[in-house]
Amino acid sequence: MSEEKKIAGIYIRVSTEDQAREGFSLPEQEKRIRTMCEFKGYQIYKIYKDAGISAKTGNHRPAFEELKEDIKAKRCNTIVVLKLDRLTRSVYDMEDIMKFLEENNAYLDCANDDINTTTANGRMVARLLTTVSQNEIERTSERTKFGLAGAITNGHIPHRAPFGYKHVDKKLIPDEATKDQVIRIFNLYYEGNSYQTIANLYNKEKVFGKTNWKDNTILKIIENEVYKGDFVHGKRTNNPTYYENVVEPIITKELWEECQVQKKKNSKNYKRNKEYLFLQKLKCPKCKRILGGNATTKKNGSIYYYYQCNNCKISIRETDIEKEFDNFINEIQEYDAVVNQTLLPIIKTKLNNPKDKLIKELNEQKLKEERIRKAYVNGSFTIEEYDNERAIVEEAINNLESKIRDCDVCNELKFTPEDILIKRDIDCINKIIFPEEYEENTYMWEDYTRKEKADLIMRYVDNVELEYYGHNKIRLGEVFFRESICKPMNELYDNGYLDKVDYALIGNTVTKLRFSEYLPIEKVEEIVFTLREFYNVGYFEATYYYDKKVMYFNDYNNRKIVRVFPIEDYKKMDKLEKIELGIIYVDDNTKCELEEDEKQDLFDTIPERTNCRTWEADEETKKKKEEAIKKAKEFEEALLALEKDLEEALESDDDNLEDVIIDMTNKK
Repeated sequence: MSEEKKIAGIYIRVSTEDQAREGFSLPEQEKRIRTMCEFKGYQIYKIYKDAGISAKTGNHRPAFEELKEDIKAKRCNTIVVLKLDRLTRSVYDMEDIMKFLEENNAYLDCANDDINTTTANGRMVARLLTTVSQNEIERTSERTKFGLAGAITNGHIPHRAPFGYKHVDKKLIPDEATKDQVIRIFNLYYEGNSYQTIANLYNKEKVFGKTNWKDNTILKIIENEVYKGDFVHGKRTNNPTYYENVVEPIITKELWEECQVQKKKNSKNYKRNKEYLFLQKLKCPKCKRILGGNATTKKNGSIYYYYQCNNCKISIRETDIEKEFDNFINEIQEYDAVVNQTLLPIIKTKLNNPKDKLIKELNEQKLKEERIRKAYVNGSFTIEEYDNERAIVEEAINNLESKIRDCDVCNELKFTPEDILIKRDIDCINKIIFPEEYEENTYMWEDYTRKEKADLIMRYVDNVELEYYGHNKIRLGEVFFRESICKPMNELYDNGYLDKVDYALIGNTVTKLRFSEYLPIEKVEEIVFTLREFYNVGYFEATYYYDKKVMYFNDYNNRKIVRVFPIEDYKKMDKLEKIELGIIYVDDNTKCELEEDEKQDLFDTIPERTNCRTWEADEETKKKKEEAIKKAKEFEEALLALEKDLEEALESDDDNLEDVIIDMTNKK
């Protein structure tokens, strides 16, 4: 470096993480470097600042590039930095910098590191320090990734909250004010609407006051895994990391996957013109791949649907599959209509009442509205910006207030899990005693449109395996149902609040019966008493023997069984040889005690009196029940006494036996 005048280009840099570190701020770096230059007699040409840019390889640093251009133009000849890692932390980049300095007869000096690039030893020290610095940044990166993985697993998503979500305590949770629009977007897309069609619809409706919805916005929502509860970190890198079930989902995984399948087919003007009942559901009996759909249209306009495996050259008619589905599809349809679409949502809403959460969100939106107003008053917003922001908040407030009103209505309803059984029992009795009216009032599988059938199968069925039988004939194999739908169904059954249809052997006859699980006797009594308000139902008992797998009834003639259930908690029994069953039935000649104009209510809803009962009998009801039980016991004792007297009279030698028996009977 001899006697040549040193003209310094002072280079200072901070990355976003460095800005919070003491001693690394831009003013602090500049102050300390100026002091060093004054001490060494360097002439300062210019200060070059790169703010918020890390020293990773590949990052574009405008100020450093400007410094290099000034060195090439001989405006300065020495790069001065506080520490070597302010210049670079990459060994690869350091080699390029030293080569650049040598080619341009320039130098490097550091205030905190003893660097002299004019000698071999100096360059070696520079390389060593750079190697240490690179190792430090790589280790920091590893620790950061490890900590980030733990944070993501706990729901702390390090990104801006996507539409439909918000950050609360660093966690990503659904935003009650906007999540319904996300659900709507996915449903619209699954129905065959393109990104552009949905964007146009949202612009027309001015959803959240916006008229700048774009097809690319809808596409990003459809593709985002976070809406099904998953998160992908580093999507744009070569090694992205997939985290499953780390966020509360807004839609089901099934709907998300279906939309990805739909995405491959959709274009801006694409709309489904055919509905396949089992699309993406049927598996090839040979290779187990999902069969594709095909359809042919005859001259008369009739459409015939097929499913094919192009690999195995297999084709099967949709009608053949649907016939076999008829064995259980009506039970699924009944469950869906009575439970999943009517009672279960109300019960779930009561059990997981979001009213408190909605009120909290409403208060936050009102505070936001006030902040927007103050910002406009202070001149931070133009009138146009203020109107747009206010419209978004006002729509969110209206949606939240509507949901709170729905919660209030729901809380007034008295639906309970027992009502599911009652409604199912009522439907079963109506089917027995009013078969014509039942068919008129019940929307059966054969009444469904193709779209409704396809939607029902999509919601309930995960996939269906086909199998060979006979001479290369194909039939329905195992059906796999979606866990998200069937889990609540199984939970209701296990807890005794739902029935299932199964085959049973009664005498020498195989028939289908409705079975439910054990409920405490007081619950059973309440259900039976409720049914007796509208029907002349009866109750008797039977015994099921496990070794013989047969039920024995005391009296079954002229009775139609409504439901069978255990009357003892067999799950708590040590050894099971037999189990006692309770049976609700109606006689063949049972007629409804309601007037004709009231009969319709039994098909439409649970009766009003059932809705309003609290399951805790009032004092008057308890008193009547106790009196009825007392009278029944007295009557039973009288019958036993009469039988005993009759037996004694028959054994006696009294000549006036007939008169004695008549006299005894009258007294009893």
